[in-house]
Amino acid sequence: MSSLFLSRYSENTLFGMGNPLLDISAVVDKDFLDKFGLKLNDQILAEEKHKVLFEEIVKRNKVEYHAGGSTQNSVKIAQWMIQKPHKVATFFGCIGTDHFGEILKKKAEEAHVDAHYYEQNEEPTGTCAACITGDNRSLVANLAAANCYKKEKHLDLDSNWELVKKAKVYYIAGFFLTVSPESILKVAKHASDNNKIFCMNLSAPFISQFFKEPLMKVMPYVDILFGNETEAATFAKELGFETDDIAEIAKKTQNLPKENNKRQRVVVFTQGKDDTVATKVTMFPVLNIDQNNIVDTNGAGDAFVGGFLYALVQEQDLEECIRAGHYAANVIIRRVGCTFPEKPDFH
Repeated sequence: MSSLFLSRYSENTLFGMGNPLLDISAVVDKDFLDKFGLKLNDQILAEEKHKVLFEEIVKRNKVEYHAGGSTQNSVKIAQWMIQKPHKVATFFGCIGTDHFGEILKKKAEEAHVDAHYYEQNEEPTGTCAACITGDNRSLVANLAAANCYKKEKHLDLDSNWELVKKAKVYYIAGFFLTVSPESILKVAKHASDNNKIFCMNLSAPFISQFFKEPLMKVMPYVDILFGNETEAATFAKELGFETDDIAEIAKKTQNLPKENNKRQRVVVFTQGKDDTVATKVTMFPVLNIDQNNIVDTNGAGDAFVGGFLYALVQEQDLEECIRAGHYAANVIIRRVGCTFPEKPDFH
């Protein structure tokens, strides 16, 4: 193994922070979605009326439990594609001192991610109900413990901040804006001040709609922004871009104010089976897949980011990062949950 390879891949090179959730996935019917007012392919935060949903979904005959949470999924997939050394990916987030929390710790360990959870006992570990209908999925997140992340109790601790400083690439999904925008800003500013790469995701339409202020506070520090076509359209609407052309939205987003001028912002918008749009170079076709091989699209976006980060950590160019992202997403949609085979087959 060359020394160059080792230097690219040292422990804690990739840092992720977000909401660690246990995914509870089950196949449901349209009546179930209607009963709880859920839309196809949407992501929402659980409200009081969804409490019963969690009770009902676990009674379904084929329930699967998977370690989830958007950012955690992405860093886990990046680590899977890296294989060795272990613990190139670090993850911070908050869990409860309970059975689900233990499962998340065990799953992170099995995925060789260096997870440092802030553990508290006031709220149980967060869960996310993935309601699957055909090749669509509707996600309802009950953040619970994930919502209790405290900057001063975890991120600010010297031993934890040292791990942040070790990283070269940072990734935080927009979902975490609802929890600890001050933690995101601290990490984003560190990356910007040290000319390191800070990546973020629009994550869901509701983030642009209801958390626009914290999102736009972080935006000047964002080097790479991810999103899908629906999120991009909502973001454009909220910012008054007056266009629904995805490539145009990407361009306008790229040109938003930026702190670190040494790096031009890159914007990457996926569109399901349609071409991925990226600034600098435009359209990248995704890998073809027979509809019959699609088992579960839940996690496809997280997987795309994971593959992208894998190549980014190796300082590959944009085209290669997107190719790796498409590969990872193509693997994940053939399986239930954000799960993967033992080894990647990516060349």
